[in-house]
Amino acid sequence: MSWWHAVVLFAAGVCGGLCGSIAGLASLTTYPALLLIGLPPVTANVTNTVALVFNGVGSIAGSIPELRGQRSALVRLVPLAVLGGAGGAALLLSVPAEGFEDVVPILLAVSAVVIALPQRGRVAEGRRGVTRIVVESVALLAICVYGGFFGAAAGVLMLALFLRTGSEPLAKANATKNVVLGVANGVAALIFIVLAPVHWLAVVPLGLGCLLGSRLGPPIVRRAPSRPLRLAIAVAGMALAVKLGVDAYR
Repeated sequence: MSWWHAVVLFAAGVCGGLCGSIAGLASLTTYPALLLIGLPPVTANVTNTVALVFNGVGSIAGSIPELRGQRSALVRLVPLAVLGGAGGAALLLSVPAEGFEDVVPILLAVSAVVIALPQRGRVAEGRRGVTRIVVESVALLAICVYGGFFGAAAGVLMLALFLRTGSEPLAKANATKNVVLGVANGVAALIFIVLAPVHWLAVVPLGLGCLLGSRLGPPIVRRAPSRPLRLAIAVAGMALAVKLGVDAYR
């Protein structure tokens, strides 16, 4: 790996860490950077997952003020994150490389659409019935599986779920998302480290960039509107999906 590859990965990591800790968009910048330096799709995906462990560390460290008082909720949510991350990693390792390459453009396109959709207001907390809790838990488990499998916009889906099913403000919901998604990604990363072809020379600059960017994100989300950033990344994600789709089906 050349020095300019390292520079590109570090810059992508900073941008990805910042976007990931704000709106769950890290993979839409970090994953394409790994493809840009020449890694095949599956290797790029598992390398990206390992590097994003640093994104989780930085995001959680920056979210400490918002995480106060959320212990009971996290005790309930973290086991789902563990199961989902492991399930997503197992799914990726069972899919042929060609199959993953074919489905990536679809995942990116869906992620871009989700990012561009307007966010609804929070729902009132009220009384939570057993059926509602089960539905929310299944939805969260599915998002964590997706996060372990690919991850682009998994944070957006999770944040939308928390905002629609809880009564916490955006900053607290974002902090919860950072912990749950960080756990799911960390579990998947551990599996990939043992069983998958991680490109460690790429992990170092990308991971360091993610750590820096993600540490800056939570303070920003307390103040800055994320809508313009989300729209810009949605457009970029859709453009990348079209390009990868054209390349895959030539």
